[in-house]
Amino acid sequence: MRLAIIGLSNSGKTTVFNALTRQNIETTIYPTVTGEPNYGIVKVPDYRVDKLAEIYKPKKVTYATVEYVDYIGLTKGDITQNRKVFDLIKDVDAIVHVIRAFEDDAVLHPMNEVNPMRDIEILELELIFGDLELAEKRLARMEEGAKKGKKPNEAEKRLLLKCKDALEKEIPLRNVSFDNEEQKVMKHLQFVSIKPEVVVLNVGEKDLNTEKEKKLLSDVDAYFRAKNQDPSLITRHASLSLCGKVEMEIAQLNPDEARAFLDDLGIQEPALNKLIQVSYDLLGLISFLTCGEDEVRAWTIKKGINAQQAAGKIHSDIERGFIRAEVINFDDFISVGSMSLARDKGLLRLEGKTYEVKDGDIINFRFNV
Repeated sequence: MRLAIIGLSNSGKTTVFNALTRQNIETTIYPTVTGEPNYGIVKVPDYRVDKLAEIYKPKKVTYATVEYVDYIGLTKGDITQNRKVFDLIKDVDAIVHVIRAFEDDAVLHPMNEVNPMRDIEILELELIFGDLELAEKRLARMEEGAKKGKKPNEAEKRLLLKCKDALEKEIPLRNVSFDNEEQKVMKHLQFVSIKPEVVVLNVGEKDLNTEKEKKLLSDVDAYFRAKNQDPSLITRHASLSLCGKVEMEIAQLNPDEARAFLDDLGIQEPALNKLIQVSYDLLGLISFLTCGEDEVRAWTIKKGINAQQAAGKIHSDIERGFIRAEVINFDDFISVGSMSLARDKGLLRLEGKTYEVKDGDIINFRFNV
């Protein structure tokens, strides 16, 4: 899973990136429009992997991972500057939109005052304008080609006109319904406003666990609900709040110190865990597990994938030569403590290629190539 952290300058994007990745990238108190992207790969915390590792004591333990990318802030009305960001994030699975909700006179705001709802709208519009420019340019090229006798791709043209119509109404493409054929045509176009989005309200420490924080989250959710053409597509948006400055400090502590700090502040879990879980839910992702003396490992897949497709996540040969899957849910396994006891109690099942893999399934694939 690849997630891009975006936002206006001085929203706390890089601070949040540091909190998530436990890096220490320099942050500035003034807006910047140049620089290199920051990348960080984070292990997905998973108590099930921890427990299986305790039991099997394997040579290797492999967690699922998330890659974060952080770049310069978006600028209101500057399509050329913003295109640098769009080109970087066009291949990510989702965007993490950091909104400044903290007050700090030492950190300049590009709009001169802190106003989270205004900033959300500004950034949403920049995504929309970027996609509108892309759609218009592609339609113009089609028209030029048609004048020279080149027949346009009618399916793509219809799709671009549909997108253009929504974008002109200031509706992001994630809030527009597209059928399966339209989604296939759209894949190579690399629009950015279609990306699922997690809005992160970066609040001040004094606002943690307050009514002000709750109201801001409520206002954000209401804003995105109002933008939806199709209520079923609200699942393409999620929101949460955190204090980037505090979370960055926590990320530098050892686990015991971090837990004490979190408890003092009334924070149940660090931002890293919370954002990963929200992102998994938003993208419809789950994890299945494999275990043995050589390795305990978590594998991330889309919810709804069948056993044969899940086998392909490990290796294409296993998918191609799939025979059966030996499956037991993690909780059932822990209740008995070993595979032999699970087999004796009938908890270990043999499933065929069409079995829908569930979150927390421990699977051993039987295959022949």
